[in-house]
Amino acid sequence: MNTFIKNGLTFYSIMDASDEVLNKFFEEVTREELIAWLSWNDSNGVYKDEEHQNEFGCLMSKEDGIENMKNQILPNRV
Repeated sequence: MNTFIKNGLTFYSIMDASDEVLNKFFEEVTREELIAWLSWNDSNGVYKDEEHQNEFGCLMSKEDGIENMKNQILPNRV
């Protein structure tokens, strides 16, 4: 899957994007786009609304989605 997210970024390319590109991405990304990427990148995670509501009693916020995405991308950088 090479799905586009925003501004020409794909699910794969976002992982190698520069800090500048990532920061701009995080400003512009929607909560739904975050959920799509998180679900793609971590198929065992609980990100989709119904799953998150059942597991945690609330929906994942955009801010929490950004933190989850950062935790999955940034530690893998060299």
